[in-house]
Parts: sequence; structure tokens; C-alpha cells
Amino acid sequence: MENQNNNSKLKSIVAILAVLLVGSLIYIFKLTSDAKTMQNIVTVTKSEKDDVLKDLAELKTSYDAAISENTSISDELIAERDKVEKLIQDLKSSKGDNASLRKYKDQYKVLEQRMTNLMAEVEVLKTKNQVLTTNLDSTKVVLEDSKNFNQVLVGQNEELSKTVEKGQRLSVTNLKTAAYKVRSSGKQISTDKASRADMLEVKFTIAENKIAKSGDKVYYVQVIDAKNNVLGDKATISFGDTSLTYSFTTTVKYDNKTVEVSEQLPGKDFAKGTYFVNVFDKGELVSKSSFSLR
Repeated sequence: MENQNNNSKLKSIVAILAVLLVGSLIYIFKLTSDAKTMQNIVTVTKSEKDDVLKDLAELKTSYDAAISENTSISDELIAERDKVEKLIQDLKSSKGDNASLRKYKDQYKVLEQRMTNLMAEVEVLKTKNQVLTTNLDSTKVVLEDSKNFNQVLVGQNEELSKTVEKGQRLSVTNLKTAAYKVRSSGKQISTDKASRADMLEVKFTIAENKIAKSGDKVYYVQVIDAKNNVLGDKATISFGDTSLTYSFTTTVKYDNKTVEVSEQLPGKDFAKGTYFVNVFDKGELVSKSSFSLR
């Protein structure tokens, strides 16, 4: 009887231990399952946080590119980029739990939509700038063409002025000089001997010119003998930086028609040799010739 009681007690103890063992196994399994679930949650949360950080980084890069376009809304773009940078820093320092992560995701979506709107505005501004640039380039081309055309006109006017000026100049031709012996009766006898000559006669023709200015024209005549002496008045006059020593002047009343000019230069003791005769219109040599006395 006592042995039966002992067996019953032993069986009861074994049963209790078996129940406790099963319970322990169930508890350990539950703890293991909960740990794995928690690990999975943490892993998923970290992955989602990295994804949001990556999206925010791309958003910031897009803003940086848009800001470099230097449009009229650059200040707005900079402000939005600063918001993105702050959100990135806040997210990095957050615990990364589901609640905060949802909050950052919502903020990201708001910033993303704002960027989409601003990017659309940037594209509109870029298109307008391209049109303005094209118009500006066209205007520059027109202005450059006008400038070049004006320069051509100025050049043509200068050339025309020079042509007119040249055309208005009087042509002095047929310059001739002869020596004479003047008798007491006034009769002039032509000679080529220096010892007999006591007067030189200088003649030249002023040609007809319809576009020249009419009025009195003064010419300076220079006669240089064989000894390189200027005969006559030997007067000197300056024209700008140049000076001229002349023998005599002749004033001609010019009315755009051909004029024959004749002047006499008295003298004595003419030297033998070659003489040079020059006619000047102010400081400009307009005709020259030479002759000889023996």
C-alpha cells in the first residue's frame, strides 16, 4: 500500500515537471518569436529611414541644380533647399520609430510637391529667358549691322567729301616762262641770253571748273635762278608748319571759266643756266616748269 502511494506521488511530480517543461518551452519559443519580430521591425524601420534620407538627398541635389540656373526665383529655391537640409539633419538624429518616420515621410512629400511646382516655374522662366536671349541676339545683330552700315556711310561720305574737295581744286596748266629785253620805247624783244634779259614773263592757264568756288584766287609764284636764289620780292609766308619764300603773288578773279594769267618779273644781271618756276595755291604746289638762259 505504501509503495502504491509512493508511485502515485512520483507520477504526480513527473506530471507537474512535464507541464512545467512544456510551459517553459512555449515561453522560450514566444520570446524567440517576439525577438525576431522586433528585429525585423527594427530592420524594416532602418531601411525605410535610409530610403527617406536618400530621397531627401536627391531632392536637395535637384534644388542645387535649379539654383545654379540663377533665375528670378533663386531665393525661393534656396529657402526650400534649406528646409530639405534641416529635415535631413533632423531625420538622421531621430530614433527612427514608426511614428516619427511617418512624420518625416509626410514632410518629404510636402517638400517634394513644392519642388515639383518650383521646377515647373523654373522651366517656364528658362523658356522665357531663351526667347529673350534670342531676341537680344537678334537685336545685337541688327544694331551691329546698323553700326557697320553707318560706318560704311561715314566712309563713303568722307570719300565723297575728298572727291568733291579734289573736284573743286583749280587746275593750273600751260606754265611757261620767257625772258625779254625791254627797249626804252616799251617794246619787248624775246631773248634767251642772260646778259640781254631784263624782264621775265610768267604765263599759266587756270582751267574751267563748274563746281569750284568762284571769287578771287591768290597764287604765289616762285622763280629760282641758276644760283639757287629766289628772285623778285623774296617774301616769306607760312602755311601751318611749312613756310614759302616767293617771288611775287598774282590775284585772279575766277568765275568758273578758263582764265589766262600773265605776270612780269623785272630784274637785272640774270645768271646763266637753268631756272625753275613754281606756282603755289597757298602751301600746295600746283604747277612747275623750267627754262634756261645762256
